Amino acid sequence: MQRFTQLFVELDRTTRTTEKLASLKHYFSEAPPEDAAWALFFLSGQRLPRPVKTTDLRQWVADARSLPLWLVEESYDAVGDLGETLALLAPTADHPFDIPLHAIVEERLRPLKAMSDEEKHAVVTRTWRELNTEQCLVYHKLIMGEFRIGVSRTLVVRALAEVAGIEPADMAHRLMGTWQPTAADFSGMLHGQAKDISRPYPFYLAYPLESALESLGAIEEWQAEWKWDGIRAQLIKREDQVLLWSRGEELITDRFPEITDAAKALPNGTVLDGEVLAWMNEKPLPFGDLQRRIGRKNVDKKIRAEVPVVMMLYDIMEVNGEDIRGKAIESRRRILEALLEKSNEPMPFILSPVVEASSWEDLTSQRTNSRTNLVEGLMLKRKSSAYGVGRTKGDWWKWKIDPLTIDAVLIYAQQGHGRRASLFTDYTFGVWGDPDASGERKLVPVAKAYSGLTDEEIKKVDQFVRQNTLDKFGPVRVVKPELVFELAFEGIQKSTRHKAGIAVRFPRMARWREDKPIEEADSLDTLRSLLKSLTQ
Repeated sequence: MQRFTQLFVELDRTTRTTEKLASLKHYFSEAPPEDAAWALFFLSGQRLPRPVKTTDLRQWVADARSLPLWLVEESYDAVGDLGETLALLAPTADHPFDIPLHAIVEERLRPLKAMSDEEKHAVVTRTWRELNTEQCLVYHKLIMGEFRIGVSRTLVVRALAEVAGIEPADMAHRLMGTWQPTAADFSGMLHGQAKDISRPYPFYLAYPLESALESLGAIEEWQAEWKWDGIRAQLIKREDQVLLWSRGEELITDRFPEITDAAKALPNGTVLDGEVLAWMNEKPLPFGDLQRRIGRKNVDKKIRAEVPVVMMLYDIMEVNGEDIRGKAIESRRRILEALLEKSNEPMPFILSPVVEASSWEDLTSQRTNSRTNLVEGLMLKRKSSAYGVGRTKGDWWKWKIDPLTIDAVLIYAQQGHGRRASLFTDYTFGVWGDPDASGERKLVPVAKAYSGLTDEEIKKVDQFVRQNTLDKFGPVRVVKPELVFELAFEGIQKSTRHKAGIAVRFPRMARWREDKPIEEADSLDTLRSLLKSLTQ
């Protein structure tokens, strides 16, 4: 635990990539594999189910220190991070035990779920007395499922690759799919292991287009496709087994049986890259409809009829068991076309159409039809490009259409996480609702956002929140309605789950409208008109 805590501290104290990389390499080189496996699990963004309520943790700390609960709550309000607050207040050890990370997880975390409250209390308070404050902070982060650290998965992969002496792309592939946080699996990643037929390839991701189209060279060197809005997925057929992986490395095979059943007709040793889309009448349905399929364990005939799906195919990475990612996309597309032509039965597969254009000006003009075509913009792929790993600049670009925008009022605020734990950075925004019987309008919550402001703007908003709090509901503060922000978002649709009756997708703050009074903020009528214009 001491070694892992030291890694946490080192990663948290620097923003330099070289220093983070050095710390990761040192840890993975020195840590026992049974500890390194769990470290990799948490650094990869995975977490265990929360076994203890945070309300219980607060009460146990209060009891252990003979403090009133309100003082623990006020301390949390001052510190801004619950894990840190509890670590500072808990009766920790001056001379901690050297408990291995895997023992902490396997003996002090995972068994808690099945214990009674009294047993949980005994284990947690015993652990406090055997760890120091820094170790206790990490313990709390793990137990609450809030372990976040400023290190990307790409950097973790790079560190492991350098320790193993292999290319980062090869390590990224080893980390894909199902692996367990065990010494055996970790050692297998470092030293190589038998091929797992279920393992997907790392996804190749496009980078946002940053420069003028002309800087890319001749348009003849590029392949343009529509950017579809669904679930990026990888379809595998190996040894008569069909698997469907999401980009988040989640198996979604059972949620889309029409795709996986049809894939049984594909040759063994086939791996396809594409997008799962809700699809009806030769066009995509809103992403919200697709979400109805995502959240269901039982995909019955009714939901399949209401939300039929297809897989829009982008690429092919494996043919007859051979990895062909190194071939140019032109060659891979011809192979994919030939594969689909061999099918004699209708299948829920559509080859992503190429957008033909004679010039960059022509392509720019066609991009303006994106919303009409129910897509997010265009993808630009260099025809000579191999299928890479992760998000890199140069060969694949995404050229999204400009976002939709509204002006909304800040009505609720909550403290952030990590480095922003002491600041109010997570906001809820409202627009003017429908008039009541007396003709009065009230602000109705419509979106939550936490990104888009500069550090200086965040500090100003934080100060405003603290000085203009009208009420509190747990960690949420009700704020005096005075600040107006322009919100940008990618999509809009009807929603029965939201009070406003409308949901927006991927909202973020585009700018602070300090020039605009709240009376000039947008209304539900504005959103309804926008939704109507996009669905006609």
